[in-house]
Amino acid sequence: MPASSALSPRPSVLRLSALVLGTLLAVAPASAAPNASYPLPPASSRHEAQVQQARAFAQKVLKDFKLPGLSVAVAHRGQVIWSEGFGYADLEQGIPVTPLTRFRVGSVSKVLTAAAVARLVEEGRLNLDAPIQKYVPAFPVKPWPITTRQLTGHLAGIRHYLDRDEAIFQESRHFSSLTQALGLFQDDALLSEPGTAYAYSSYGFNLVGAVVEGAAHEEFLRYMQRAVFEPLGMRHTSADHPHQLIPHRTRFYANGPEGSHQHAAHVDNSYKWPGGGFLSTAEDLVVFGSAHLQPGFLRKETLALLFTSQKLKSGKETGVGLGWRIGVSAQGRRILHHRGAIEGGRAMLMLFPDSQLVVALLGNTYADFAEEQAAQLGELFMTAPR
Repeated sequence: MPASSALSPRPSVLRLSALVLGTLLAVAPASAAPNASYPLPPASSRHEAQVQQARAFAQKVLKDFKLPGLSVAVAHRGQVIWSEGFGYADLEQGIPVTPLTRFRVGSVSKVLTAAAVARLVEEGRLNLDAPIQKYVPAFPVKPWPITTRQLTGHLAGIRHYLDRDEAIFQESRHFSSLTQALGLFQDDALLSEPGTAYAYSSYGFNLVGAVVEGAAHEEFLRYMQRAVFEPLGMRHTSADHPHQLIPHRTRFYANGPEGSHQHAAHVDNSYKWPGGGFLSTAEDLVVFGSAHLQPGFLRKETLALLFTSQKLKSGKETGVGLGWRIGVSAQGRRILHHRGAIEGGRAMLMLFPDSQLVVALLGNTYADFAEEQAAQLGELFMTAPR
């Protein structure tokens, strides 16, 4: 399908208005956690039995992981069949989570950035195997060349966060550009010769973002908007600018003692837009995931590139393609996925390519739900009507 016809979210029609529902819930006890969803369209009403089971499962996740709020969405064969919010986006004001609530998605940002890389490869503007200085000439030359392919597979030897970085994060320093943020790590020695060892690195994806800028000759966030979010109709996905008023952005929480919640520490994620700095909704994420299950937004051969495990120089597969993790669920199903964990947020995006199913879960605290819960949610829809 052409990019212009890619799956996009449905109109923002809620069963109850957020204003009325928020007023009703302001005096509700915490145990009466609300949930708000879109009315199911006719084609999706066939899945009502699965939705009822999934709704109970989501309520259990909310309770078991002590989440203030949770958003869940499921898409099947290119159509969003369920999108619903549970609990609260703002505990103090009694504002419920709805399908429009924006959460921090943490490292799920990496697969969003990988889509920009894929678009540039298709446009012939980015060579995955060229030294990165072709696109980021200011990055210091290392003892071995580094490629974009290696960066997207965490094989480049770039370090992850260290304890010494914590002071920078706590002071919420704002970085005006990706190039400025590269200064956090660009002069550090590589952990290993690129291609010889897997070492997860969010900083490595900062460098991927700089490659995108250099190849596109366009600022990273602007290119993401133009080449990824707009073509897919992801109207509720953006950078988490801390000093901008962003509609429907949840408050961010940390778990306190005895099941209580407190406000998460203030952070400025401008140092890591490409690897962990985006806001999104569960519905936008399943829209994004669905666009990766059939050619259209990307070509068939590009999708294969994204979802083929990279290998070490020894020949050992890493289980990571271009940003995406590739694996098998506990139930034995092939999955493509990524999770995110960040101050005030948790995210999980999982694709089941053999079933044409996509699920997303988003929470507004640093909880511990992840692959297991996404896989269990997906199983509930495996017997859905065809």
